[in-house]
Amino acid sequence: MDAQRIYIAGLGAVSPAGWGVSALRSALSQGTPLPDVELVRPGWAERLRVREVPPPAPRPAFLGHPRLRRASAITQYAAGAVLQALEASDIVGGRPRHLGLVMCVLCGCLQYTQRFFGEVLQDPATASPLLFSETVFNAPASHVAALLPEPPVTCTLLGDPATFLQGLGLAAEWLLEGRVDDCLVVGAEETNWLVADAIRHFDRRVRPAGGGGAVLLSRSPERSLGVELAQITDPQTHSTRQSRHQAARRMRACLPAGAGDELLCDSQPELPRGAAAEAAAWHDWPGARLSPKVILGEGLMAASAWQCVAAVDALQSGRFRAAIVSVVGASDQALGARFCRASPQGRDR
Repeated sequence: MDAQRIYIAGLGAVSPAGWGVSALRSALSQGTPLPDVELVRPGWAERLRVREVPPPAPRPAFLGHPRLRRASAITQYAAGAVLQALEASDIVGGRPRHLGLVMCVLCGCLQYTQRFFGEVLQDPATASPLLFSETVFNAPASHVAALLPEPPVTCTLLGDPATFLQGLGLAAEWLLEGRVDDCLVVGAEETNWLVADAIRHFDRRVRPAGGGGAVLLSRSPERSLGVELAQITDPQTHSTRQSRHQAARRMRACLPAGAGDELLCDSQPELPRGAAAEAAAWHDWPGARLSPKVILGEGLMAASAWQCVAAVDALQSGRFRAAIVSVVGASDQALGARFCRASPQGRDR
């Protein structure tokens, strides 16, 4: 085994397409944007339009776990994606393994935050302290960790959607250092009128969406899905010193030029300022393209997870030799990742 190789050992997805990678795959293959639903904004007659995750049918047993009975939707989505990623792994019901968990979020637990601060404004003396613990960014990671067979090494990363790729990089670092045997990287978000209204100020055509995605990384080639993580670029920040267009171009320059048998899974369409930069950076891509946000909606951190899940799933099908995931973040940075097919022994690239 090549000690420097990182393999994909599991995938999970919860999205407006449904609960499961197969639902995600089906929606993306059809290529038709999913229908919108209306979301009430307090004090407004006009309703916001979003893409919601449908209720699971049948209801998964894990939702009855004591830690999830009161948990927010973002935690439920993250837990659903994680347990899917572990389902085919020997971690569940097999020998104990030292597991890592990297949770990536942007907006976090908005529904409980709205409820708690609503109570604070109404009467600070009676605001429930039970709600406050559900407002913190680390709450989803805490709840998901309680579902796992062994206590994991955990970390929550907060940032724009490109942070999910940084999460993959952190997980790979933990694996190479021997801190964990396997590592889950999760991105999740939930819909709420606060974020839907904020996005509306940039572009009324954008449809906010909730959900989650999980990628399980491992150093064991025998547990590989036949795909390995080949590369993650350094973050290219956009600021007063470097424009979003420059950051996107430099991110692309760090990746192979691509070929006709490779897939580009991009973050188009994004908030207006980021869309043009990414489109310009990849205007001459020679292979196939996939834009999950066009179908699923603007899932923010969850959308970056969907991109990676979709890219790995496409490689598993055998249609492509390699896949690149491009994320030009909404406010901070541009990152790219490259996945490639590999034999169980890790000898093919």
